Amino acid sequence: MNEFERVRAYLTDLQDRICAAIEAVDGQARFQEDLWQRAEGGGGRTRVLRDGAVFEQAGIGFSDVAGSRLPPSASANRPELAGASWRATGVSLVFHPLNPYVPTTHANVRFFQAQRDGEVVASWFGGGFDLTPFYPFDEDVQHWHRVARDLCAPFGDERYAAHKRWCDEYFFLRHRNETRGVGGLFFDDLHGDFERDFSYLRAVGDGFLDAYLPIVQQRKDAAYSEREREFQLYRRGRYVEFNLVYDRGTLFGLQSGGRSESILMSLPPRVRWEYGFSPEPGSAEARLADYLVPRDWL
Repeated sequence: MNEFERVRAYLTDLQDRICAAIEAVDGQARFQEDLWQRAEGGGGRTRVLRDGAVFEQAGIGFSDVAGSRLPPSASANRPELAGASWRATGVSLVFHPLNPYVPTTHANVRFFQAQRDGEVVASWFGGGFDLTPFYPFDEDVQHWHRVARDLCAPFGDERYAAHKRWCDEYFFLRHRNETRGVGGLFFDDLHGDFERDFSYLRAVGDGFLDAYLPIVQQRKDAAYSEREREFQLYRRGRYVEFNLVYDRGTLFGLQSGGRSESILMSLPPRVRWEYGFSPEPGSAEARLADYLVPRDWL
């Protein structure tokens, strides 16, 4: 089994394991699978769980796609690869819980190869996970970052700090001057040593459930009112803004002729915007702003 197929096999298994865990914690709804093919090459399986007891919508997609020319969003920082053919595989998920006290979350792990004349000329790993609470709890954020720090530890003393900082910088809404949430890990163009880098990809992929499920279990039965629900829907708007304005994965997928339904499954099923909204000073809603700035959570 070559390197690409090894990564592909891990990713399909990861999707299966995460789906099983989310169905178990939801206890009501199940993922529906949509198999699809891409005209230029490859395909994938998109799975979406809707109207569950815990998750209003949970989407997780696996893809293995190929193309004859890299789109501008992928070659902008690597001009030597402009026009190269490519193949990419990955798992990407976004979970939108129903209860406003359960954070929204995103995770992605991926592997990319560029080729010329049938020879691999470049390959790299990317991915990470991040957390977007609406009503944050310090113990939840600290748990999230402890898991991230601990899975990074075997890969060097600087790994967690570097990839946490990268996450804070990447998931920043410049037009709002705030982070999308409380961060986590983000990395791209990891290509120093295949075995070591693949091991890190697996650590991030496997660590996601360790980081997220305890928070879900702790908050899923919390009582909430229409006020909290309306604030959740308002804050989901920031998620939409980031994905449509800044997210490189969204841009790559659309520029490369990807499947729109699968690319945009990350968007929440319900969301609202309100002109000039400002939370009441001292309220639980106002407290969120203190968490939308990079800090050392540990």
